[in-house]
Amino acid sequence: MAAYVLDSFALLALFQDEPGAVRVAGLFESAIAGEDVLSMSYLHLGEVLYTVTARYGAQARRRALARIDLSPITMMPVTRPLALSAARIKNGRGMDYVDAHVVALALDMGAIVVTGDPDFERIESMVAIDWLPQP
Repeated sequence: MAAYVLDSFALLALFQDEPGAVRVAGLFESAIAGEDVLSMSYLHLGEVLYTVTARYGAQARRRALARIDLSPITMMPVTRPLALSAARIKNGRGMDYVDAHVVALALDMGAIVVTGDPDFERIESMVAIDWLPQP
């Protein structure tokens, strides 16, 4: 059984039917079957929802949230230790704090990051990444 932490890139790929959608849908299926574990931070939930709202409006946001609520994703809280770990990861790497939080959560859980965001190339030596294709 593998553990995965989804970056917002992964869910947006699924919702927008981008090339990575097939891989993310496959991870959903394996999580539903109990073969893998999918997690995402509430911080990234917010990132997905504000992006969907900005691109497609409030009705699309409601549909996206309903889909996430029914998904096999375990939502993880933003804790003090994770916030501090993300801050350490961000320092000196030139990556967004939200991206650093994905890395911190994956390290804490011993999980693989699922993303297609090229900013994660900066931390490939720190954590395993399941790379999704670019749209």
